[in-house]
Amino acid sequence: MNTAAPVPTPTTRALAWCLHLLVIGLLALAAGRAVTDVRPRAGVIVAASAVCGLVYAAGPVLPRVRRSRRAAALWLGLVGACWLTLLALSPDAVWVAFPLYFLQLHLLSRRAGPAAVAATAVAAIGGFAAHQDSFGPAMAIGPALGAAVAVAVVWGYEALYRESEHRRRLIEELTATRADLAAAQHTAGVLAERDRLAREIHDTLAQGLSSIQLLLRAAERALPQAPQNAARYVDQARQAAVDNLAEARRFVAALTPPTLEGTTLAGALDRLCTTTSSRHRLTARFRLTGEPAPLTTAQEVALLRIAQSALANTVRHAEATTADVTLGYPGDHVTLDIVDDGRGFDPDRLPAPDPEAGGFGLAAMRARAHSLGGTLTLTSAPGHGTALAARLPLTPPNRIQPEARP
Repeated sequence: MNTAAPVPTPTTRALAWCLHLLVIGLLALAAGRAVTDVRPRAGVIVAASAVCGLVYAAGPVLPRVRRSRRAAALWLGLVGACWLTLLALSPDAVWVAFPLYFLQLHLLSRRAGPAAVAATAVAAIGGFAAHQDSFGPAMAIGPALGAAVAVAVVWGYEALYRESEHRRRLIEELTATRADLAAAQHTAGVLAERDRLAREIHDTLAQGLSSIQLLLRAAERALPQAPQNAARYVDQARQAAVDNLAEARRFVAALTPPTLEGTTLAGALDRLCTTTSSRHRLTARFRLTGEPAPLTTAQEVALLRIAQSALANTVRHAEATTADVTLGYPGDHVTLDIVDDGRGFDPDRLPAPDPEAGGFGLAAMRARAHSLGGTLTLTSAPGHGTALAARLPLTPPNRIQPEARP
């Protein structure tokens, strides 16, 4: 059971000061009337009023009374005993019962508070009747009505306070939820951007550096027997470095890839095949089928990157002599097929991606296709080449966010 007194709020502190002033004022009224009316025991009444006021004033300044409900109840009992003594001396002490009701309801438990209020009301009625030497219903109405009003006010305030606290907690939970949602959205955005950057770097800079490495190795093998061939390989490596530098600059500036500037997707794929054939021992052929339809920039970039990554994998791993790249527009879709005559592999036994060995290309291609509501399928077998097919809808679904420009 929690015995700590309720923590005061600005509102409860203001009400407490009002209650303090009311108690002191009523005690002063009882003492003053005893003096002005020249009652027989006026001095004793003044002394009892002063003692009651001192005992009451000690409560708010004692730390233990403020922290412990048990200590507060003990202090309230002492105040009640002083009041009963004063009530036995003066009928004017009956008015002090009204602020005592609020103290009892505030400091005691919800079960003990109303019982103490009822006992105080009975004592007030009995004491006043004893001073009047008679009893009538009018004597009971005042203290009883005051007790009812006190109970209604205190319980009403507690209900409002609980409702206010409930709403405050709801607001705090809503604020925390909004903060968590904002953090989750930020994290999702960061992860999505990291994934996009990883795909772009893999399909542009990493593939370009891999091509330069292959060309320089070829130049190294050509020396010193065929210096002309070595020079050609070095020139191609230099051109590849220039192209990748342009890719990097456009990538940083978040612009369209330079291979798509001033040309169509078909033209960019044709140029990619020509460049690949001139730099490597691979004959890459491009073919266009169907009537070209307008594509979004995100779709053109995705298909171009998929073709770049697929041809780079063919050059590095397939040991193929030919590769056919086909761009088609069958109905409401656009398709990209890359087929080579290389050594093939088992798609079910692909090695796990590794920072040193690579292996991120297929996952990046599939992520590009899926981000635009498309599909990517891979068919291969050892000794039978590889066929890769990407399929995108001409109108991406609204729920799918187009991939941002690299």
